[in-house]
Amino acid sequence: MTTAIRLNKFFTEQGVCSRREADRLIESGAVTVNGLVGKLGDRVTSSDVIACNGRVISWGQAPLYIKYHKPVGVTTTSESHVARNIIAEIGHPERIFPIGRLDKDSSGLILLTNDGDIVNDILRAEFGHEREYVVEVDRPFDQLFVDRMSGGVTVLGSQTKPCRIIRMGAKRFRIVLTEGRNRQIRRMCATLGYRVLRLHRLRIMHITVEGLGVGEWRELTEQERDQLCEAVGRTGA
Repeated sequence: MTTAIRLNKFFTEQGVCSRREADRLIESGAVTVNGLVGKLGDRVTSSDVIACNGRVISWGQAPLYIKYHKPVGVTTTSESHVARNIIAEIGHPERIFPIGRLDKDSSGLILLTNDGDIVNDILRAEFGHEREYVVEVDRPFDQLFVDRMSGGVTVLGSQTKPCRIIRMGAKRFRIVLTEGRNRQIRRMCATLGYRVLRLHRLRIMHITVEGLGVGEWRELTEQERDQLCEAVGRTGA
């Protein structure tokens, strides 16, 4: 027996838009189910033909969004021959891939998906999506270090964007970036004469690692998915 789902959930599961935006589209009369104007609360199955502004939306593979608390030692790659690659560590039955990277020597939050269309929207620097980390360096730092890191550091010939630094101790700080260059934090610290001992990612946009034990993963909640759709501009057909 085919399971019926709410009409607004169909839109989020197909990666069209957030639930809130789906409700707006339904209320506006833009959504039809089998040629009839859809209503809030309608339930649909894969035998129904759903359209928005006259364009039929197919029942494809539902986008899957996972958050994972990556341990140190796991490599962010889909290549199966690499020991402790992230795909093998998670062991999900569906084909998924990581969104961006997190160094083998770093720990914390990373997102994975089967939705190729969303990857560039999350990673593109001009969108300014925040990523937050806790960093420990090899020796105490002073206010000059904080000011220089905050203002931008020249890495591989170009300056990093300004960022937020919150001191947490003599050798520890939180940093919020809006870009994601390769090994950026380690290279920023190295430019100023410091070596990163530990690097842990706490957050990507609104999604946090809170509640996940090391090595654990789970699918995003409906609220997290809705916020993700809104953050990358998925506002319906």
